[in-house]
Amino acid sequence: MRSYIPKDARLIPENATKVYDGKIFKVYEWPQKMFDGRIETFEMLRREDTVVIFAIKDDKLVIERQRQPDTDWFYSFPGGRHENEEETELEAAKRELKEETGLSFKNWKLISAEQRESKEDRIIYTFVATDFESETEQSLDQGGEEIEVLEVTLEELKAMKGRPDAKHLHLERFDEINSIKDLQNLPSLV
Repeated sequence: MRSYIPKDARLIPENATKVYDGKIFKVYEWPQKMFDGRIETFEMLRREDTVVIFAIKDDKLVIERQRQPDTDWFYSFPGGRHENEEETELEAAKRELKEETGLSFKNWKLISAEQRESKEDRIIYTFVATDFESETEQSLDQGGEEIEVLEVTLEELKAMKGRPDAKHLHLERFDEINSIKDLQNLPSLV
């Protein structure tokens, strides 16, 4: 369940009809009155929301080197789909971090909630997790992902900018971050 929706989010309207129901994408359409009075059919994709976690452990950031059946190895932050409607974004983030890395943290802060595509009803929630608690075994999707957990300094992370295998890190977000303390001090949305 979405507990936080950005003010500028563009969501699928109540009167929309689902016309395609795929594993990842669903397509909705609805009649839309135009400025000149005509009615046109509008459409929009729906995709499960995504959670991304900037986990800080021992003054280092936790990142992943991973691959999936249709990709080469790439780097990303822990995270994934918010597929369980009963979970809040925070609960999904904690679950994804634990499944992918085996790590648990005490303190969590929502620092970003953005809709990157105006024709896609999907919000990407970014959290900062601090105060490492415990570590257990990973619990990866059987046969669907291979993940190596890495801990890198902020400088090591920034040095990856521009690498094709690091594009999923979206390192432009770190242009104004000069220290781990800067990251920890980002304001919370809630």
